[in-house]
Amino acid sequence: MKHLNHEGHEEYEEKVKISGTGSKCRGAHPIGFLRALGVLRGSILGVLLIAVALPVAAQQKIVAAKSQVRFVTRQMNVPVEGQFKRFDGTVAFDPAKPEATLAQFEVDLASIDLGNEEGETEARRKPWLNVDAFPKAKFVAASVKALGGGRFEARGPLTIKGTSVEVVAPFTLAEAGGMRTVEGQFALKRLQFKIGEGPWSDTDTVADEVLVRFRFALASR
Repeated sequence: MKHLNHEGHEEYEEKVKISGTGSKCRGAHPIGFLRALGVLRGSILGVLLIAVALPVAAQQKIVAAKSQVRFVTRQMNVPVEGQFKRFDGTVAFDPAKPEATLAQFEVDLASIDLGNEEGETEARRKPWLNVDAFPKAKFVAASVKALGGGRFEARGPLTIKGTSVEVVAPFTLAEAGGMRTVEGQFALKRLQFKIGEGPWSDTDTVADEVLVRFRFALASR
């Protein structure tokens, strides 16, 4: 809107109409718009410069031939050892900034190896791992913190047979020959994941606790 000031010159008056669906500016002076545009451009440029300056941990893949996922349980109080032969994962880990870690691992449960075919066939069945319905176990590191002396602790959900339970996995990190080796272990309760249903839920026959040991060799992409 135009009006005359006390010297007889025309001036513009800014009016803003606000409705329930948004806002609209009419009669705004073009200089104010250009100034706002300049501030916006400066902000975007600043964000881009910060993003470029931030270091990003290189994503790494597991070298399967130098890695392993093993476990120990007890049957009738006798230790029973086994392993999974197929697994995969991706890791973006910087030891100087462990809190920025992005990592997830998957295990092919059908690849269980107990050293005898009969036991492996039984373990794949519905009362145990039920690999037909739930072929993978998955762990996602929700947080990683340094404990000092090359030791770290990962925390996150472990999912087996459609059930997710938070686990804490301490691990160590060693570097040699351009390869990083992550090694650690954690305990899980099999009954929390419904591993061993029905009569097999008797912990006098098969212990509830299972110790999982892992070693992952990681190579930068």
